[in-house]
Amino acid sequence: MEYNFDEVIVRTGFNSLKWDDAERLFGDKAVLPMWVADMDFKVATPIIDAIKERAEHGIFGYATRSDSYYQAVCDWLAKRHNWPIEKDWVVFSPGVVPALRLILDTFTNPGDKIVVQTPVYTPMFQMIKDNGRFVVENPLVYDPANRHYSMDIEDLRSKIDCSVKLLFLCSPHNPVGRVWTKKELAELADICLENDVLIISDEIHSDLVYAGFKHIPIASLSQEIANLTITCTAPSKTFNLAGLQTSNLIIPNKELRQRYVEKLNSHYLKNTNTFGIVALEAAYREGEEWLDQLIAYLHGNLTYLTRFLQRNIPQIKVIQPEATYLVWLDCRELGLSKVELQQFMLKKAKIAFNHGYIFGQGGEGFVRMNIACPRTILEDALNRLLVAIRDLESLE
Repeated sequence: MEYNFDEVIVRTGFNSLKWDDAERLFGDKAVLPMWVADMDFKVATPIIDAIKERAEHGIFGYATRSDSYYQAVCDWLAKRHNWPIEKDWVVFSPGVVPALRLILDTFTNPGDKIVVQTPVYTPMFQMIKDNGRFVVENPLVYDPANRHYSMDIEDLRSKIDCSVKLLFLCSPHNPVGRVWTKKELAELADICLENDVLIISDEIHSDLVYAGFKHIPIASLSQEIANLTITCTAPSKTFNLAGLQTSNLIIPNKELRQRYVEKLNSHYLKNTNTFGIVALEAAYREGEEWLDQLIAYLHGNLTYLTRFLQRNIPQIKVIQPEATYLVWLDCRELGLSKVELQQFMLKKAKIAFNHGYIFGQGGEGFVRMNIACPRTILEDALNRLLVAIRDLESLE
């Protein structure tokens, strides 16, 4: 069936963090939310139908995950990413961020070091700092001429020592949108293997890859790498199901898997959202048609954004994402400090972005924009930005 991603669906009044909390979070209910990573699109019809059918049963007690749930995860990874896994490797988590926190508790101790590749998804380094561990930053290298990021493998190699226990890998990368190549992943994995550093690969955006690029699960490179890797997956970003609190870790190493499960159970986090179970199965078994249409629509939004800025606001540069619906924008030519940029976007343009400095080293002067919305909302945001930029220029 054909889906209508141009449909504008009113989300206010439905306890939406993105839309209902604008005044609380930003001090202005008129701010247009282009920040948090959820989509303004209705989910695939098979998912809605599955949830309706389950709701009709009328009883919502404690739920269990059946063999078909785990098989759906396995089938999806095999079909979409050419990664055959075993059902026993799949371990539930109520979310990827809670999983990262539990992993930190399970496999590290206060004083240990954890590598992150900044600028990166904020919780990755914030939870390290908040829990008595130390962040080792391996900053990505930005080439402004080509607007392209790459890993600094030599810098990584130089910073690994016996106190480094984990590496948080964001693959595809949030916020810069890179889909790492096999060569990049292999070089990183070799360093981790040589130094017995556990790889925690957040692959939550792995299904949202644009044409011409291919996501490679790092654990699929070899059995040796798989044994040192925990892969975090979820249908939440792919199918707009974040509110259903359902994700999965792929842990081939039995010892690591048992240790994680013990920690999960000790925190009483093993119970699953009743609707999350049926939504995941419906998404992975019947949602591919919707997903393919979504990616095409997102690419159209990306093209529109890029052309608009090139024509009207050339001071703001688009870092072309290879995956995700999050676009990293270089605003440094506006000549504003991080505080000035944030105030300009909120007070003048009336748009809520994620500001780059929160993503760590290399993020200042950038903003992260969510383009997973109907085209008319994107047009509204860009026109607001254009008016604010013209006002700014008139004052100079």
